[in-house]
Amino acid sequence: MSDTQDQDLTLPDSLIAHLSEGADDIITTSCAVVILKGKRAYKVKKSVDYGFLDFTSVEKRRKALLRELRYNQRMASDIYLGVEEIQGESVLVMRRFDTAGVLAEQSQAQDDWAPDLGLMHDLGSTVAKFHAGSEICRDAEHEFNIKYVIDSNKKNIDVFRDELGAEAVDAYDVAIQAAYAELEDDVKRRFTEGYVRHCHGDLHLGNILIENGKPVLFDCIEFNERLSQIDVLYDLGFLLMDLWVRGHEDAANTVLNIYVERASRLEDDIHSVYAGLKLLPLYMSVRAGVRCHVNANYGGTPNYAMEKAKVYLAAAHRFLEIKPAELIAVGGLSGSGKSSHSRRIAPATGRAPGALILRSDEMRKRLWAFPEFETLPKEAYTPAENERVYNHMFDLARTAIQSGQSVILDATFRNQDRAREAKALAENADVTFSALWMDVPAEERLRRVLQRTNDVSDATPDIAGAQTDPVLDEALWTRTPNP
Repeated sequence: MSDTQDQDLTLPDSLIAHLSEGADDIITTSCAVVILKGKRAYKVKKSVDYGFLDFTSVEKRRKALLRELRYNQRMASDIYLGVEEIQGESVLVMRRFDTAGVLAEQSQAQDDWAPDLGLMHDLGSTVAKFHAGSEICRDAEHEFNIKYVIDSNKKNIDVFRDELGAEAVDAYDVAIQAAYAELEDDVKRRFTEGYVRHCHGDLHLGNILIENGKPVLFDCIEFNERLSQIDVLYDLGFLLMDLWVRGHEDAANTVLNIYVERASRLEDDIHSVYAGLKLLPLYMSVRAGVRCHVNANYGGTPNYAMEKAKVYLAAAHRFLEIKPAELIAVGGLSGSGKSSHSRRIAPATGRAPGALILRSDEMRKRLWAFPEFETLPKEAYTPAENERVYNHMFDLARTAIQSGQSVILDATFRNQDRAREAKALAENADVTFSALWMDVPAEERLRRVLQRTNDVSDATPDIAGAQTDPVLDEALWTRTPNP
């Protein structure tokens, strides 16, 4: 049967009636009906054509559901079970899960909700592993998919220019077009380097489930390859943008930092991981633009939907207002709170979503190809190895700063020559430099080291107790008592 012959305007009433017998709930979206029954969820595509998707035939709906099954099994194989034929229509069968575990649902259910930073650590790692294993796109048709989205955003936002404010809409269009024109060569380079891959495509809080204490990515885009064959950082950018606009800056910064650390272990070219961050403001802005017109289209309470759209439009513009990069050295002996302080100041340092934290302890493990929490041998702490770690850290800091990303160096800096090298790095890169020394009594440092669990540092109480304060270059450091 041809597509023309097979056109239908609605789903068969008999199929919906059949699946709905004994149903616990029925969820209707713009392009699908999901029926919850017992331990299963049954998803049927609607016969709709929105331009960017076309489900107007039985065969088109079948192919879309098979893609949805195949693509989502990459991340959630125990949720996406199969496609069945029922009354001549394809139905996606899923394991039903508790929607209270979805991050967006948690955010809406609690006014004071904040993401658990331990879970955000796991989430950043999960996304990095998924991206590292995703198929690289070699089809040049998808080289500039980000421009496709920018143009699509313009058209969809213009529909609401009166409601959103014509001046704000026009100002954003000028800003995003200028940003893209400046970065087009970098966009192309990312494709050439193999960072355009078959990604999730819709990686916001509504498509992340926390189950058994672990993040699960689900409901990826299957209907349009222009939206799924994308730069991995554009995929990540949706999650970072969603957390940031919701006011969870600490969570966004944690996800970014852990993602970059994991990607540095998994990708072949470490420097390209850091250099690619140059595109992050553009990507986060485009993602906010997407949420602008999506929210404007929601309907419902008129003011609420449009006010939310205005928030995203304003955020989309702010992401393009780049703050100058900074370099901050945070030094101190073991247990002095360097990492805790770095995490506190990172979200508010530089552009969204805050500074990268380059941890010497983590880099030492990475250079030795050791897991983050596995203890290294003594040979990893020789003067030659110390030099290798600091040189590697400075090299990556230089690349990140050149991309416009602020950097925090988290290391002991007991050798003052290393601190002077950090300052020289900042001067050569023409960025602001500051150095903070965590000034904490020895007994407090030892207490903290004793309490550590699952910590990247290999420092034991004996090691921490044997450390003595270096003679600081007082012209360089600002002493910072750490509570």
